[in-house]
Amino acid sequence: MKKHIPDITDRMLSIQLKALENDGIVSRTVYPEVPPRVEYELTDEGKTLLPVLEAVAKWGQEKAKRDGEMVKVS
Repeated sequence: MKKHIPDITDRMLSIQLKALENDGIVSRTVYPEVPPRVEYELTDEGKTLLPVLEAVAKWGQEKAKRDGEMVKVS
């Protein structure tokens, strides 16, 4: 996730993911490996947000086309 939000700090990402987990939006799986690996995925409740997020993304893309420049972060 950090690749897609390059300016976020590790601490802030951790805080946000914990909040999303507490709200039942994402689930967290910890794998007992060295180095440790953690995966997050949307819960069924979190997946209900996808249409809303897609609509907001579409709105942003249309606004960028009309009013300015869209910058992609990879």
